Amino acid sequence: MQAIEKITDTNSWVTALLMLLLFGVVLLKTFDAKRLKGSVLSLFNIHYVENESEENLSFFDAFQIVIFLFNVIVISLLIFSLKTYYSTTSSTSFASYLPVFLGLLSYFIIKRTLEFLLFHLFLIKREVRFFIVSKINYLHTVTFLVYIAVVLSEYSGLKKSFLCYFSALLFLVRFVIHLVSNKNLIFNKLFYFILYICAFEIAPLFLLFKLMF
Repeated sequence: MQAIEKITDTNSWVTALLMLLLFGVVLLKTFDAKRLKGSVLSLFNIHYVENESEENLSFFDAFQIVIFLFNVIVISLLIFSLKTYYSTTSSTSFASYLPVFLGLLSYFIIKRTLEFLLFHLFLIKREVRFFIVSKINYLHTVTFLVYIAVVLSEYSGLKKSFLCYFSALLFLVRFVIHLVSNKNLIFNKLFYFILYICAFEIAPLFLLFKLMF
């Protein structure tokens, strides 16, 4: 009898990443517990976002770097999880996950760099500053909730379809709240807002998804 080699993908690397994310939350609490609480609840606390937009905070302090990496890892895990769920031919190995993470990391680094340039190279109006800060902080709330959903989908038998619908609902709520909280700026500059959404948000993500899928 000839032995047949059996190759199976393991998800132990997912557990390692989720533990790394948990360590990141502990690290954020060590840096600034009050700021961490505000970031987690920012989608439901506009006063925190207003205070953040008024303070001269750096995008590149330790807290921002850790929470930035937390966001990228969570979103990349979400996309990869849905990719493997809806595509029966997709591998679940870490090597297959890595391009998703690196693609999103590059996308968010470019966005963050451009936002930094807008903050420091141009005389930016307060409304535009609030627009950018609220967009970033609302994403923090979404990623923390998605992190919990990813953990549940991995270890509680929760269906991946729930993860998909729940995440889509969160991003929709984020978009609506961001639209409402910046309605004066958006509707006064509607053409530029649509141009920004298409060129800066949708087009790069569409290109990434085409490359990933």
